Amino acid sequence: MSGFAGKTFAVTGACGGIGAAVWQGLHALGARLILIDREAAAWPTELPAGVRCIAADLAGTDISVVLDAKIPSDVRIDGLVNIAGIQRMGAMLEAPVEDFDATFAVNVRGSYIMTQWIARRMVPTGAGSIVTVSSTSGRMPRVNQGFYCASKAALTQMMRVFGLELARHGIRVNTIAPGSTDTEMVRRMAGSMGFGSEVLTGSNASFRLGIPLNRVAEPEDIANAVKFLLSDEARHITMHELIVDGGGTLGL
Repeated sequence: MSGFAGKTFAVTGACGGIGAAVWQGLHALGARLILIDREAAAWPTELPAGVRCIAADLAGTDISVVLDAKIPSDVRIDGLVNIAGIQRMGAMLEAPVEDFDATFAVNVRGSYIMTQWIARRMVPTGAGSIVTVSSTSGRMPRVNQGFYCASKAALTQMMRVFGLELARHGIRVNTIAPGSTDTEMVRRMAGSMGFGSEVLTGSNASFRLGIPLNRVAEPEDIANAVKFLLSDEARHITMHELIVDGGGTLGL
């Protein structure tokens, strides 16, 4: 894939499984990286050349202030990958509204502010690519994941509007919807909900389909899709939602 050497990409949620796979893959292709994550203690002790880190919480009211302070105005940003997200489990009749607010603060509001801030940097250059990692949960209802499902559906649609409005500036905006992926978030979810092999085989009790390819995605599977949508090879793709789920949503 081409279009990465010497260019600068920002990645949120960069300390997580998918985030780490994305930035490492982009760096291997010659990109410079600005990594953003609230888990500052999780940064690697030694970062390769061309990689810098910013400790920031996307749910914070001062995220724009942090970006203004940490990224000089003369730094050209060629791409953004929105990955940061949280998940609060609970039945809709019982879950507290605070969990709703926290979920939307990161998954929707935080991604909105990041995309708006980066896009404003891109507009004068007449080019750029933004990829947001959403979820198949934004397409399929999931038991005990109501807030997460709703936030991901909102996130995907919001990115379509960004894509529509930014197209005239030469900026592409796409979304990736992963299915079950071997990350810490999914492992916590599986533990709290008491399922394991049901991720692959499905469950009538939770109205969950299985995965026809009979494997859970690795973070690299999602990272490969991100790299493609950022690349020059995807130059005529925008407002698209790419599903990477091993067939778990049966192509719907």
